[in-house]
Amino acid sequence: MRSAIRFVIVLSLAICLVKTIAAQITTNPIRDAITKRGLQVEIKDVVRLPDTRGIRPAAEDVTPAGWARIQFVRDLPDGRRFVNDSRGFLYLIDANNQPQVYVSLSELFPLAVYNRLESGLIGFAFHPEFARNGLFYTVHAERGPGNPKTPDFIPPGFTAKDVTYHNIITEWHATNPAANTFAGTRRELLREAHVVANLTHPMGTAEFNPTAKPGDPDYGLLYTSGSDHGFSNGGGPNSNTASQTQRLDSIMTAILRFDPRSPKATGGVKGLGDYTIPIANRFAADRDPNTLGEIYAYGFRNAHRISWDSDGTMFASDIGMNQVEEINIVRNGENYGWMKREGIWENGRWRGGPLNELFPLPPEILDGREKDGFTYPVAMYDHDERRAVTDGFAYHGRIVALQGKFVFGDIQNGRVFAADLAELKKADDGIPQTV
Repeated sequence: MRSAIRFVIVLSLAICLVKTIAAQITTNPIRDAITKRGLQVEIKDVVRLPDTRGIRPAAEDVTPAGWARIQFVRDLPDGRRFVNDSRGFLYLIDANNQPQVYVSLSELFPLAVYNRLESGLIGFAFHPEFARNGLFYTVHAERGPGNPKTPDFIPPGFTAKDVTYHNIITEWHATNPAANTFAGTRRELLREAHVVANLTHPMGTAEFNPTAKPGDPDYGLLYTSGSDHGFSNGGGPNSNTASQTQRLDSIMTAILRFDPRSPKATGGVKGLGDYTIPIANRFAADRDPNTLGEIYAYGFRNAHRISWDSDGTMFASDIGMNQVEEINIVRNGENYGWMKREGIWENGRWRGGPLNELFPLPPEILDGREKDGFTYPVAMYDHDERRAVTDGFAYHGRIVALQGKFVFGDIQNGRVFAADLAELKKADDGIPQTV
């Protein structure tokens, strides 16, 4: 019998103390190392998804040797467990931990792209009333050239001839929500465009706030990830474009929040796609025609994963450029800095320099005596520690040593971190150096 697999969870509870340096910083902006404590957690295999190697030509698959490309695991209130293989399959895991295909997007979307890490069936989410209404949502990407469909949004200053990829959010309506294979209809909510060479930082996920209850203003509203859609390193002539960030007439860098119901059903205000803009969004309530009402928060490079604590605190894991990985507490209408800020530094690109340079903030901004309009991270680590932050969750489960912790990971190196939830919320004080 195979022995149990063990790994070490690294607890990051230190506060980073940052010294102001006159010159730019190109390496190691956070001098203090993360403290380590050896907590061992046993990992047990639950299920192995089917081998999908070879279903795409090797040139079209970013990981042709990978057995499967798992992105999310989601449990429904009725006990059913779903998991996706981003090669285009959504599986139901039965009571015996055996997978079966619930729906195959690979067959339904022949123009879908599978040659990037965030490609194929990137994300999925079930409506909180799925058991009654049968609605769930998927995110995938398609090739732009030759695509017969027209995007609902193209970044400002670009036209249809510049479009390289489409990012699509689809609503699915299961005729029988209790069935173990999908049968029903689908409706496209949003189709928006990439204009850089590679499918880098696409719209990566869709989420519902699990703490919202019927009657709450947030109940039934769909959130997306927030990213710059490759404008920092997507390749080609349109990459590394600071002018496509820090603007409210564009969904570049923005987390969106909207009611997925069509305005034909709600009688409300239509967004860019076939969905309704909630008036509770700050940039909808401002009634400014130059701001997009579906924007919930903006200024993210690649906040590709979002989650909530039980008290409703919203977290986003934002992948940095060359230097700093961030955990942010996200609030309605706030600006998280990219491409002007990375961590608690100014990014050199905003000064016309390279993206790998950082400059210290003025002391009066760093210590909170003056405000600059940006919201800063509550936890961060630099590339001495690892390279690309991924999803995090507030933990209130059975492992005593992790209770009250925010547990998150790094994609590139597989390292797992934990930070104290109370300390993260305490750091959310409007003072950049409190992190």
